[in-house]
Amino acid sequence: MHCKFTVHFSTSFSTTRTSFRKKGTLLSCRTSHSRLRHFLDHFGECLFGRLLFCFSFTHTPMISRARGRLLVNLNHVFCVEAACCHRGGIGRAFAAVAPGVTAAPGTLVGAATEPTVISSSPTNRATAVPTSTNTSNNVVTGTAATATFSQPMDPATVNLLTFSVKETTGNDVPGTVVMDEANIVATFTPTSSALNPNTSYTATVTTAAKNAGGVAMAQPIAWRFATNPAALTGQTPVSLGRARTFAILTKSGITDVFASAVNGDVGASPITGAAIHLTCAEVMTGTIYSVNAAGPLPCRVTDPTLLTRAVGDMEIAYTDAAGRTLPDFIDLGAGQIGGLTLVPGLYKWNTRVLISTDVTISGGRNDVWIFQIAGTLTQANATRVILKGGARAKNIFWQTAGSVAIGTTAHFEGTILAKTKIAMKTGASANGRLLAQTAVTLQQNAVTRPAR
Repeated sequence: MHCKFTVHFSTSFSTTRTSFRKKGTLLSCRTSHSRLRHFLDHFGECLFGRLLFCFSFTHTPMISRARGRLLVNLNHVFCVEAACCHRGGIGRAFAAVAPGVTAAPGTLVGAATEPTVISSSPTNRATAVPTSTNTSNNVVTGTAATATFSQPMDPATVNLLTFSVKETTGNDVPGTVVMDEANIVATFTPTSSALNPNTSYTATVTTAAKNAGGVAMAQPIAWRFATNPAALTGQTPVSLGRARTFAILTKSGITDVFASAVNGDVGASPITGAAIHLTCAEVMTGTIYSVNAAGPLPCRVTDPTLLTRAVGDMEIAYTDAAGRTLPDFIDLGAGQIGGLTLVPGLYKWNTRVLISTDVTISGGRNDVWIFQIAGTLTQANATRVILKGGARAKNIFWQTAGSVAIGTTAHFEGTILAKTKIAMKTGASANGRLLAQTAVTLQQNAVTRPAR
């Protein structure tokens, strides 16, 4: 029997010492929740003579095999299902949360057909959350809570009755709930202009929320967060619209010194596909989009409609980032930011910006950085933009009116929204997006679109 197994844990657990055999190598571990899940995901393909599965009402499921054993103690688990197919089949074991038990966003609960909340903002147990946020139209509101679902939802069932925010003391937060265009992300926006500082809040989505097919959530989902001790206004992320899937998007083409490695979509419009000099082999993941049949063969996809929308959304995003008001910092370091640690906020420079030595961007998973640069942005050779404290490249936006140059072997983080050219020098890398309203030039570079 050749089995592949996956165990999904919904709550806390402890483990005994565990041994697995994979491709002739015996592996052992005594590990924590996250590490065990990682271990099973990567080493779950095993050769065993027999799969036995049992559990007791003492909440101690056991999966045992002829050459290995996994013993897991789980809280609140009421059932575990297992299956194993002969001759290379796939066996999956699922640990489920008991009905009615509230889970945190991202918890693997219910069947695949049942919707759930896979992520939230603020994240569960986030601290120092801004009491208010500045949006793309410069309207300051109380910090919103968002729930991202695993599948499209019925918007009629995601409302104030099913998605609520309360102070942990029990006081309701008045607000509104709106779904995005894809019916995947629900946003609860407080009616007041700010949440209370130094206050804990709980956001909850109930099982009355249903997907587009009418299937209800299996478990209620809730997450807690605490606001900053003092009133603080943060920024909402810049919406990239259809441009969000692109690692490189330009209006006048892409030059390339072979070989570069790009993870994410690539496109150029309105210029023809002949101006895209990347080869198919250099786009590791994603699609090369062209406005005509002249794009790189055999992988290019001709879709002028998609590209027109993506470029339009790129220009809207540039205008949004450039138009944010009430900056937290103006002309910091006279444009020389090498060696600095940049906290979340809105930064404005009336000059060029130079990264002459490593610069650190430090903050939490939900924090946002917007850099408004009136001149050029230049990063020196062999320097790095370093993320610290949970900061994510997806929430960092560099809006530049001038050209951008990333030096030889330098490493960059964040989305560049450039009015003109973006030039990557030899061996430079970027965990971000290169969105240029003229051209992008590559020289043996690695460009990876940030994880969502």
